[in-house]
Amino acid sequence: MKLSKNVTAMQFSPIRRFNGYAADAKKAGKKVYHLNIGQPDIVTPPEFMEAVRNFDENVLEYAESGGDTRLVNSVIGYFSRLGVTLAPEDILVTNGGSEALQMIFTSILDKDDEVMMAEPFYTNYHAFISAASGKIAPITTSPEDGYFYADSAKLEAAYNERCKAIAIVNPGNPTGCILSKEDMKVICDFAIKHDLWIVADEVYREFVYDGKEMSTFASFDEIADRLVIADSVSKRFSACGARVGFAITKNKELQDGLMKIAQGRLCCPTLEMMGAASLYELPGEYFNATRKEYEERRDCVYDGLMKIPGIVCQKPGGAFYIMAKLPVESAEDFLMWLLTEFDDNGETVMYAPAEGFYATPGLGKNEIRIAYILNQKDLARAVELIRIGIEKYKAEGHK
Repeated sequence: MKLSKNVTAMQFSPIRRFNGYAADAKKAGKKVYHLNIGQPDIVTPPEFMEAVRNFDENVLEYAESGGDTRLVNSVIGYFSRLGVTLAPEDILVTNGGSEALQMIFTSILDKDDEVMMAEPFYTNYHAFISAASGKIAPITTSPEDGYFYADSAKLEAAYNERCKAIAIVNPGNPTGCILSKEDMKVICDFAIKHDLWIVADEVYREFVYDGKEMSTFASFDEIADRLVIADSVSKRFSACGARVGFAITKNKELQDGLMKIAQGRLCCPTLEMMGAASLYELPGEYFNATRKEYEERRDCVYDGLMKIPGIVCQKPGGAFYIMAKLPVESAEDFLMWLLTEFDDNGETVMYAPAEGFYATPGLGKNEIRIAYILNQKDLARAVELIRIGIEKYKAEGHK
């Protein structure tokens, strides 16, 4: 008995696969500061639960495969505040942004088609694209240049005739890299030149710092026929467990393909859609406090990392992640040591090793991703533990 080549080619998530070692560390009495997973601690707006509690139908029926009408209309209203006009038929509600991406790649890729992506990238893209029989064509970036990739020369160097799409996460996970309007125009022009789909993952859209402008690829009319946006309530409203997302495109043929898959899985959960609709009806000012908090957390982590001799790190402009190259040979070996052999006053720390965020073998071996989703006091201590850990790790003769 054999498994499929698609699933065999997939990897376990580098974000989650060390959880067992963290659990063992806790059983041994250690406190573990989790910087590995992007689970916000920001309170979910109470409007979500209120909407669920106020549901008063006698039967919890199937919803429409494309999504609840109130939710779709609330998303239209949200985008209108961004200056983007959408129609109900442009929006398909999905079970989180992950299902949106799975549906999108299943709809646009044939066997061995390739998707251009800046590496490092959100590791689950490996699974989404492999499951659709596709491959990743990496646009290689580096910590020294802040993981920037919206450059015509870099894009052309990564392109080949098998490329069917270019996928962008903006603001970036895992890098926190953000694109300006000018950067986005470079990508739009490139996609038009090579007749590529643009898959724009914009789940961190509001989280831009240093006074930078929030943006969306939907504002570029010239790519409307080739653009599909993956969106979600998870990070935007700190509602990861709700599993409500969207595939948004004005390309009718693609929407028809997405709907075929949506009808096969019947519908999204009715109660979660009720709650999500209330979130998209919140005023834009809701995000101000959250944005300010994450910006301060970013600064806290960055300032702490800069105290580590030999580290390479650029301050990210968005999302709630920061990448860094550590002065060790293997970030994965160092993490295992932190969880199994190290503690400082009964405390240790966990991050995500970055090698699994790359498609090119050998890259990212000494890089890490930190999710700054803890309070600032805990973040400062967690980064301090990385610094102390590196000092002791090297003192013991590790490289």
